Amino acid sequence: MREREAGAHRRLTESRGRAAETLALMFLMLKGYLPLGTRFRAAGGEIDLIVRRGRTVVFVEVKARGTLEAAQGAIDARKIGRFSRAARAWISRHPDCGAATFRADAVFVSPRTWPRHVPDAFPIG
Repeated sequence: MREREAGAHRRLTESRGRAAETLALMFLMLKGYLPLGTRFRAAGGEIDLIVRRGRTVVFVEVKARGTLEAAQGAIDARKIGRFSRAARAWISRHPDCGAATFRADAVFVSPRTWPRHVPDAFPIG
């Protein structure tokens, strides 16, 4: 029975994460960003959203929690390392973007509030 409960919890968490990513993408598009990709996985990491505005390609980490403060606290050094490896892999696979500026942003999502977009939230190491 516990296995079934764990599976249900995992599916609910996955569903909430996808909804938060969709909301974050719509929010960024309202700010003039164009989507390039979602849920890019490589090198042991994942990038939730990849968007572009002008000559800047932005790798976006989306965190959804009960409060914006809890969401902001959910990005740790380990997550940044995996995210950075995936970003470097994406860059190496897209040489046509070589003249672009690259940045890592975060979008924090919580119920009953506007998403909070933090440009240049952490370095791409």
